[in-house]
Amino acid sequence: MKRNRLLSILLALSLAASLTACGGSGESSAPAAGGAAPAESSGEPILIGTISPNTGNLAAYGTAVTTGAALAVEEINDAGGLLGRQLEIINADDQYDPTECLNAFNSLVSQGVGLIVGSVTSGCTSAITGAANEEEVCLITPTSTADSITTEDDFVFRSCYADSFQGAIAAAYAKQAGYDKVGMVYCAADTYSKGLYDSFSAACKTYGVEVAAVESTASMDVQDYTNQFAAMVNAGVQFVYAPFYYDVIGPYLVTQARAAGYTGVIMGADGYDTTPDYVVDGADLTAFNNVYWTNHYDPADTSEKSVAFVSAYEAKYGNTPSAFAALAYDCVMMYKAAIEAAGSADPVEVRDALAADGVVYDCITGTYSLDDTGTPIKGASIIAFEAGTGADGKPAVVSKLLDVVTELPEA
Repeated sequence: MKRNRLLSILLALSLAASLTACGGSGESSAPAAGGAAPAESSGEPILIGTISPNTGNLAAYGTAVTTGAALAVEEINDAGGLLGRQLEIINADDQYDPTECLNAFNSLVSQGVGLIVGSVTSGCTSAITGAANEEEVCLITPTSTADSITTEDDFVFRSCYADSFQGAIAAAYAKQAGYDKVGMVYCAADTYSKGLYDSFSAACKTYGVEVAAVESTASMDVQDYTNQFAAMVNAGVQFVYAPFYYDVIGPYLVTQARAAGYTGVIMGADGYDTTPDYVVDGADLTAFNNVYWTNHYDPADTSEKSVAFVSAYEAKYGNTPSAFAALAYDCVMMYKAAIEAAGSADPVEVRDALAADGVVYDCITGTYSLDDTGTPIKGASIIAFEAGTGADGKPAVVSKLLDVVTELPEA
């Protein structure tokens, strides 16, 4: 990670060995190796802000981020807080709009917030990374996967993997499943969708997969994909990469693709999370068979940490946490580890602790270190949708884990 200043000798010594952080539900994170001394308590709460789309088309993401972060803060406070201080969370709504995202950032900074979780979409987060660097405010995005998010600014990190990894996994999966010719439907005007298009396309060349047909849309909220998938049918492909969000996948894209005569695989990325909640009543649920996507974790994971998190979240909020909730929880726990390591909640010192070498985070979405850009080095889950039966015994679109990919295969 690029630095504006050198780490202090004390901080470098305290972080010379690996640090295990991001404790699961009910656990406390281990302190830095060497035990950085807690700073004297000021009695004032440590402020952590969130920026997410709490209203608008992607409000489900905002709900997940704010609830996941709130659960982590509650657990930390119940365990005694940090440095003798309690944590206080302040939520800001970016309405899935880059201008509003910058307004939300400025609002949080004006309230004295120097540690922020957000934003959610790559387009919105891109609008505030420069400001975070200028203001020396720490920013950990839970879900902005565009590669460019963490490559330019020193104060920006994330708990998710990047699109160069996510898109390549989809291409590798297509190759391994025997699809030598594929199609793509994406949004050319969106940072997230275009980034995944670029990553998938490049990886297809690496793995010897022909991209036989490409169709694009002008925005991410288009509601008619009939022509795009008719073109896929005409091209004779049986695998289409379509990186969009749940708000079009559930009610529009999948069912329209099938209506256009496309019967093959539709594959997407983490934006498909929560799709089953947005399937139109009365829709033919079998349309969602052969819909695959990459995600950051599987809530059905049987590891002790994941089970504890899912149980705590369900007990508090009454529903199963999405990856967006898990990643936001991990962001807060990354801050916890950095504050403990620095012995301070000062954003500059926290930033230096996050950027230090040899730190290992044992989190809900994986055990990982950050690379030189501030991006986790970790694997991804490949998940499938299919027609099934929900928890209430009624027909529903359900998910099942297909595979966990820890590293990209050789070409």
